Amino acid sequence: MSAVAGISQLATAGAVVKPPALRPGDRVGIVAPASAVERSRLLLGCEVLRVLGYEPVYDESIFSTDLYFAGSAERRARELESMFARDDICAIICARGGYGCNYLLPYFNLDIIRRHPKIFVGYSDVTTLLTWFHDSTGLVTFHGPMAAKDFAAPHGVDVPSWQAKTSGELELQGGALLSPGFPGLAEGKLYGGCLSMLAASLGTPYEIRTEDTILLIEDVATHPYQIDRMLMQLKLAGKLAGVRGIVFGEMRDCSPPPNSGFTLPDVLRRCVAGLNVPVAFGLNSGHVGHGNMTMAIGVRVSLRVEETYAALSTLEVPVSV
Repeated sequence: MSAVAGISQLATAGAVVKPPALRPGDRVGIVAPASAVERSRLLLGCEVLRVLGYEPVYDESIFSTDLYFAGSAERRARELESMFARDDICAIICARGGYGCNYLLPYFNLDIIRRHPKIFVGYSDVTTLLTWFHDSTGLVTFHGPMAAKDFAAPHGVDVPSWQAKTSGELELQGGALLSPGFPGLAEGKLYGGCLSMLAASLGTPYEIRTEDTILLIEDVATHPYQIDRMLMQLKLAGKLAGVRGIVFGEMRDCSPPPNSGFTLPDVLRRCVAGLNVPVAFGLNSGHVGHGNMTMAIGVRVSLRVEETYAALSTLEVPVSV
């Protein structure tokens, strides 16, 4: 089955597929679906994963290079397929993002995910795979820390959210505290990721599906006018019309220069004004300075935004236990 045929055939089912929970002692596969990986950073991340009780596994080919990629598209696709297919691998964590996941879309066999659903974690360029895997197979995917990035950095991972989301021991109270944008209360399926990747999907067979979602939008090192342009692209494409709420990430290094006379929240508010949905800022997932939170793409969440308070709460366990 081709990737495009798989999308059209599978997405109509609408069933959410929750991968098996991750337990201490489980083997975790590390893959590099995008940019080239620095060996020292990956080794650091693997050591932290061992401290957390997991056994990281990767193939030496993960250190391949092809221009700025971690090897050819074929190599990267086969690596990812292999980790999904292996019975001894219980979860898959991307080493890093960068650029290159879009090259994998025509190569990857979606039937492998259908037969072997697993926890799949990443962000940034990996947004392309997070949304596509969920849209085409129903698999709950995870917007969260990566092996050679956050796990390799001091205080890079929000361990409580990682353990709660991947183990199924999820408390349905509280939630991530945010800064208020527009007030309101909404429920929907959490969906989204890196804004650049969401916009890049438009006009392709892998276009994002945002209807009835709480849309997560985050990015890094992007000028406010570029963020404005991509949000307007989503808006003009109709991708914001059906959302129930919007949560922006930290938007690291995206602020305007000093004395510009406006703030990034000013820009974001103007772009989403008129949607009449709750909007909040500051979800610490994805491109963040520290404490990268793990969020589950495809599960029901609640977004409550009041004048001085906002919170995003997960309403269901994202894994099967």
